[in-house]
Amino acid sequence: MINAKVPLSAMFGYVTDLRTITSGRATSTMEFSHFAPAPSNIAEEVIAKVKGKANA
Repeated sequence: MINAKVPLSAMFGYVTDLRTITSGRATSTMEFSHFAPAPSNIAEEVIAKVKGKANA
């Protein structure tokens, strides 16, 4: 059993990879833990995208 706290963005594709490497025998569950501030580089990227769409 593995218990970990990771960003949701890191979980995309995890279940598929897990099932592949275990020949379909593994299972997984995810449970919301908490909100946390985004790293500044990610926040800047999101803000830039939103501002770009608003100006278009």
